[in-house]
Amino acid sequence: MTAPAIHIGGPQAPQVPIKAKSEADPARTELRETAQQFEAILLRQMLASARNVDFGGNDLFGGESDKTFHEMRDARFAELTAQSGQFGFAAAIERQLERFLPQGSD
Repeated sequence: MTAPAIHIGGPQAPQVPIKAKSEADPARTELRETAQQFEAILLRQMLASARNVDFGGNDLFGGESDKTFHEMRDARFAELTAQSGQFGFAAAIERQLERFLPQGSD
């Protein structure tokens, strides 16, 4: 019996099967949450790097408060995106690391 598939990413993204036991298995749940947190870290770093680009303009409204606001907004965006699975980094990390789960966990 095959498990239902979830859709990750855009229309060209592969379908990823979900194992029925994954919701009840604490090790699997912890792996999924950790992978999502790691994806959020990657996304925050990508957003921070993109924001550091200087186009040579004068920052009329720039300041420390704007920097703090941007960091908070980027962090929240990264968390929501990682939880939604739109980029698929967490799913790929989870697939790679699930082989290290205890034998009863699959």
